[in-house]
Amino acid sequence: MFGEPYNFSMQNTRLELHRLLQERIQHPEKTAEIDRQIHQIFDQDCAILVLDLSGFSRLTIRHGIVHFLTMVHRMTAIATPIVHQHQGRVVKQEADNLFAVFTEVKPAVETALAIFEAFTTVNIDLPNDQDLYAAIGIGYGTTLVVGDDDLFGNEMNLASKMGEDLARQGEILLTEAAYHQLQPPTDLWEPLPLVISGLEVMAYKWLGR
Repeated sequence: MFGEPYNFSMQNTRLELHRLLQERIQHPEKTAEIDRQIHQIFDQDCAILVLDLSGFSRLTIRHGIVHFLTMVHRMTAIATPIVHQHQGRVVKQEADNLFAVFTEVKPAVETALAIFEAFTTVNIDLPNDQDLYAAIGIGYGTTLVVGDDDLFGNEMNLASKMGEDLARQGEILLTEAAYHQLQPPTDLWEPLPLVISGLEVMAYKWLGR
């Protein structure tokens, strides 16, 4: 479970990844062997949740960077315990984005719903210009997990694109791989064809609200 210390190899550090990549550059004849080492050390099958706060560019222009940082701090303080409650792990927080990993898609979706509910509750007592709203993308697949603070892989990229750019306020989008791993009731998710970086992909939008 990601909520507890995860059984990663002690080698899956950023320093080890940099060492292997440098060796790959210096010894192109060993590319296949080094690639196998990298995947053996860093690969993990996981669900990736990417949360993006909505309306932040507008609010930052209107109210300034301290207002922005305060809202990000509140978002992180609310979302992190919810991730842990669902046996997930927050990997990193960049600007107004939160990245978390789970062993399966179901707890990632449950986390997304719980975060939306928590934001709704908190917003009741907040001024309008401090209300928290978010969009969330969720992917699933083999991902390079680097130490405790970074992720690389196709499903990571898709989840980031969906959460940060394509999902609207209050929406959850699943990648096709995440949808099939979840195997949810079809009446709760709507197929949503998308074009990402010139490629046609299928996403699934949550209809439960």
